[in-house]
Amino acid sequence: AASKLQSAEKLMYICTDQLGLEQDFEQKQMPEGKLNIDGFLLCIDVSQGCNRKFDDQLKFVNNLYIQLSKSKKPIIIAATKCDECVDHYLREVQAFASNKKNLVVVETSARFNVNVETCFTALIQMMDKTRGKPKIIPYLDAYKTQRQLVVTATDKFEKLVQTVRDYHATWKTVSNKLKNHPDYEEYINLEGTKKAKNTFSKHIEQLKQEHIRKRKEEYINALPRALNTLLSNLDEIELLSWSEALKVMEKRPDFQSCFVVLEKTPWDETDHIDKVNDRRIPFDLLTTLEAEKVYQNHVQHLISEKRRVEMKEKFKKTLEKIQFISPGQPWEEVICFVVDDEAFKYITDADSKEVYGRHQREIVEKAKEEFQEMLFEHSELFYDLDLNATPSTDKMSEIHAVLSEEPRYKALQKLAPDRESLLLKHIGFVYHPTKETCLSGQNCMDIKVEELLASSLLQLDHGRSNLYHDSANIDKINLFILGKDGLAQELANEIRTQSTDDEYALDGKIYELDLRPVDAKSPYLLTQLWTSAFKPHGCFCVFNSIESLTFIGECIAKIRAEASQIRRDKYMANLSFTLILANQRDSVSKNLPILRHQGQQLANKLQCPFVDVPTGTYPRKFNEAQIKQALRGVLEAVKHNFDVVSPVPTIKDLSEADLRIVMCAMCGDPFSVDLILSPFLDSHSCSAAQAG
Repeated sequence: AASKLQSAEKLMYICTDQLGLEQDFEQKQMPEGKLNIDGFLLCIDVSQGCNRKFDDQLKFVNNLYIQLSKSKKPIIIAATKCDECVDHYLREVQAFASNKKNLVVVETSARFNVNVETCFTALIQMMDKTRGKPKIIPYLDAYKTQRQLVVTATDKFEKLVQTVRDYHATWKTVSNKLKNHPDYEEYINLEGTKKAKNTFSKHIEQLKQEHIRKRKEEYINALPRALNTLLSNLDEIELLSWSEALKVMEKRPDFQSCFVVLEKTPWDETDHIDKVNDRRIPFDLLTTLEAEKVYQNHVQHLISEKRRVEMKEKFKKTLEKIQFISPGQPWEEVICFVVDDEAFKYITDADSKEVYGRHQREIVEKAKEEFQEMLFEHSELFYDLDLNATPSTDKMSEIHAVLSEEPRYKALQKLAPDRESLLLKHIGFVYHPTKETCLSGQNCMDIKVEELLASSLLQLDHGRSNLYHDSANIDKINLFILGKDGLAQELANEIRTQSTDDEYALDGKIYELDLRPVDAKSPYLLTQLWTSAFKPHGCFCVFNSIESLTFIGECIAKIRAEASQIRRDKYMANLSFTLILANQRDSVSKNLPILRHQGQQLANKLQCPFVDVPTGTYPRKFNEAQIKQALRGVLEAVKHNFDVVSPVPTIKDLSEADLRIVMCAMCGDPFSVDLILSPFLDSHSCSAAQAG
């Protein structure tokens, strides 16, 4: 028979994810009117409800049961929320059912999905008499079985989630990727999407924290190296606290290469954690206890190292006092005499051997020098040697017999092969005094003079002919660009914009440009200006304010003063400077006339060109006409420098020289070759003859 149901505007239930998110699912309403009903599931809440009496609920259920039983359809009672069950409520429900014919009670929990399916299975069995009597599983047994299924499914799902190794992954991307995996579907069916998403979120957070932990460990491990770079002076930091040491570090020139000050803190909540190629340590990490401990260890290491160095020197002095240590004596023969020494006990075996090795090198070198001196004193032994033959055995025996009485000969007793070599080398030098047989080795005056001429004099000649050559032959221009607050880099970028692959077209000719922009505040300004690899033809000095113009003027004066003091940089004094005024996009009419006047005044003072902003061009800081004008000025200056430098004399034959000077220097003289030859090397009229 058909029963009439009233359920106005009741949405059909689809799944647990629908609760609270009804708008995300298909809006199907339950039909109203007469339906064919085959059975009834009567739900009774056996938990402690709020503001509700269980007796009233049971009375309502009893009235409902009376109405339902008239249909002669199977009825099953579902005791719901058994996970929060009140025992006597459940007993009352069971007592209510026991008084009724064929009324079965199934204890359920929708939260843990216990016996939910059993309710419907039992109802179907009651509808179909051929299926036999329904088997009802007690709640606790069903709960254990269900929890075991959940535990297994959870374990499999967690293993699936752990295959995700990037903590940037999103639930949407991963769930789409895993949605057809059986372990994923099983877990979603048992525990729902919300729990699956929570499990995924926890895993992602663990990945992120592990990544942060590794980055922090890398930074802490790199901190000692940074401290060695910035705080290597023990006298400066020994009494400083960590906070005081941080202030000292911030003032160091190398601070930016070791640390990075982030705009947002803490560092582990910024995108800096993903910059794996940036090895600089976040400065706010230094406020942690771990960083402070590293600093304390650093100070202790410096103290220990200072003490170690002191003890090594003390041990060295101990060795110097032991008279019987001879050149070439093994360490094993000496150790028994220093075993009780305080310094020896403090330092390591490796340090002891290193100090002894250094001491041995010193006494061996001294003994060899004294042996050589002794050979010169006994020059009579070598008068009658055959110049073209090796000394005979008898002659060598005679020499050894005479010298063996000398303490300086005996000093090398443990180094007999070295002593014999020195003796033969001395004999060779006496009769063939050349740089190959010179006893001073690489300190031979002949070798040093040749090296100096090969480098300084030839470089000087080549420099004159190559550095300032006719501008018509120039195909590459080296430019040094000086500016303040990034202005130099902006000008370089503008020139590159107007170039093609660093090649610039000017007056029908292509020039290769090598640009070196440097900030005027740079502490390395002078070292960067003139190197062996980069010799500028000119320097563009760009300004856009009175302050930057004043700063540029000071820099040029400093460069010229430095050039006049250092002999090797004499040609830097001829370097051409060009003042370039950059256009100001704001307040043009107000500042431009003042800057133009001040710039022209400084250019007149420095005797260098001034490149003004062309009239009517305001969109950009630099104009193409300015750059072309400045480059033409550089080429003119290079041509002028070439014309004023004296031509290099070429001496084809020594007989053509106007003045010939013979200089003698003894190997071992306390004067450097550079000092002796400097009057000639500095002269514009001297060059090397073909003979070198």
